[in-house]
Amino acid sequence: MRKIFIILAMLVAVNSSAQWVQMSNGPTEVVNSIIVSGTNLYAGTLAGVFLSTNNGTNWTAVNNGLTNLYINTLVVSGTTIFAGSINGIIFRTNDNGMTWTSRTLGSSINDVYALAVSGTNILAGTQGNGIFISTNNGNTWTVVNNGLTGFGLFVNSFAVLGSNIFAGTSEGIFLTTNNGTYWNKLYTGLPTNGRVHALIVSGTKIFAGIYGYPTPAGVYLSTNNGTTWMAVNNDLNDRDIFSFAVSDTNLFVGTHYGVYLSTNDGANWIPKSQGFSVWMYIRSLIISNNYIFAGVSPSVPPYPVYKVFRRSLSEIICIQNISTEAPSKYSLSQNYPNPFNPTTKIRFSVVNGFPIGAFGNDKVVLKVYDVMGREVQTLVNERLQPGTYEAAFDGSALNSGVYFYKLVTGNFTETKKMILIK
Repeated sequence: MRKIFIILAMLVAVNSSAQWVQMSNGPTEVVNSIIVSGTNLYAGTLAGVFLSTNNGTNWTAVNNGLTNLYINTLVVSGTTIFAGSINGIIFRTNDNGMTWTSRTLGSSINDVYALAVSGTNILAGTQGNGIFISTNNGNTWTVVNNGLTGFGLFVNSFAVLGSNIFAGTSEGIFLTTNNGTYWNKLYTGLPTNGRVHALIVSGTKIFAGIYGYPTPAGVYLSTNNGTTWMAVNNDLNDRDIFSFAVSDTNLFVGTHYGVYLSTNDGANWIPKSQGFSVWMYIRSLIISNNYIFAGVSPSVPPYPVYKVFRRSLSEIICIQNISTEAPSKYSLSQNYPNPFNPTTKIRFSVVNGFPIGAFGNDKVVLKVYDVMGREVQTLVNERLQPGTYEAAFDGSALNSGVYFYKLVTGNFTETKKMILIK
């Protein structure tokens, strides 16, 4: 039998098991895009394309055939990987990046900023030249700009939901239901001509991320194929939005001040930036093999070497916001189920006992220790807004027995017992 103490405390030092970890090698320039193809990860950077075959631990440059190394976006279609670059050039590889060939969208075409796959078609969004489509795996491209409006339109992102294709641009969101034959601009609920940098589909919902100047920044949600939109920006504090990732009901957003998580479709957001040495532009997010990866560039000095960061997915989503109503006091509930095998949940309440700044309340840390005082795992390491939260604990690696969890904050301390039976 082993005794494990779970300490939920304020103002505890950050532990490396509950934070973003910078990969030891790999990209040394801005990471614009990260994708998954099979068991491989690819990072598109301003120094070419990098490949990892071991969940991001090691990276290798795969630039053979790239006539320039400025890669803005990546997308996978079957066994083919496409890379959007400057001057209207799109590279592609069918051998896991070992060799690349190039196609051009045409003469005098500016940078390719976005790529997407819709069925057997590939779409490319450009800087100032609109949208192009290929129906033959990238061999030839046709411009499809009918209905697009706005001078010097930048196409920054795409999202595909069935036969609907959404384009996020410097002048708002456009929708086509006929593979680009005609685009309709979407208005209702969106900021006028808001600069949309990111789009993502989660089930039947579409989320749009807007860069703030000159319109309000934040995340917008549509539940009716883009007909109407509503802001879902609580706790984001006017952050500019650059990227999204989704896992089940967990939605991650990459901003110019780090990563946030929502477990309730954007109604509330929890900051998840522990481990970044400075504030980061989160230019890309991807989830693979129980990890979440972030491609970053720093937003303030000092400017470190640009690399990919990684964090455990199970750790980053172990806490959920149950209620945003501010409780009258701190509390710690009995875990449930109890006894448990092998997982249980611990519910606790956080009050507004300290001033709440831009990043939430003072830090809440949930740690696991063994009987010798050695740390087993950090489950939560967040600044939390007042409310009620629930953290999941997995005892599958532990022996059966009695365990204790303890809430310590301010002048409040409470300890409860739980039993693991296998």
